[in-house]
Amino acid sequence: MIVAQQKNIKDIAEMVADAQKVLLAGCAGCVTVCLAGGEKETEVLAAALRIMRKLQGNPLETVTYVATRQCDPEYIEAMDGLVKDVDAVISLACGVGVQYLAERFKDKWVVPALDTKFVGGAVKHGVWEERCGLCGDCVLHRTGGICPIIRCSKSILNGPCGGSQNGKCEISKDVDCAWQLIYDRMKALGKLDKLMEIQMPKDWSKARDGGPRRAIREDVIIG
Repeated sequence: MIVAQQKNIKDIAEMVADAQKVLLAGCAGCVTVCLAGGEKETEVLAAALRIMRKLQGNPLETVTYVATRQCDPEYIEAMDGLVKDVDAVISLACGVGVQYLAERFKDKWVVPALDTKFVGGAVKHGVWEERCGLCGDCVLHRTGGICPIIRCSKSILNGPCGGSQNGKCEISKDVDCAWQLIYDRMKALGKLDKLMEIQMPKDWSKARDGGPRRAIREDVIIG
């Protein structure tokens, strides 16, 4: 999932300093799971902004709405009526959601309340780790399901570096060496021979192939 965290409230307030009424748009997708932009966070941020502006002698009116997802146009259509009489929209979604709102509501000032951090997963309650680099050319079938691009601090694709000691990365004793994890996993599966296979150089053009990437499922395209 996409992991994000909320910006400093002072920075958010500054973005809408000249607005008298704002819509805070949450997202029930990834940012709800990572406790950054769901219903609770949206309401708390709205209340905090109102209090801040009241103390400044410049009251702020807020409206809140949480979309099922902000990355799908069909789910933000319901905001059309709410947006009409606000001066700005504060999106509590990833950067994709912010852009979708800005595209739909062209005459409104749309700002981000979150910093989009990475694609990852939960390792325990309240802790998320990056696990995918979105490279467009997945190598997990060669590395036992462990991504060397993200989990190796140097993104090395052909084995551990000289700084790896006792299964730990040289940057910190608290960081596992990705290639030690890969080796151990492949050994346990009886597939160490696969690590000896010569691989063609990775096609990094698939990570950024000349512009924004696009995925098309032709079987679901209508018209």
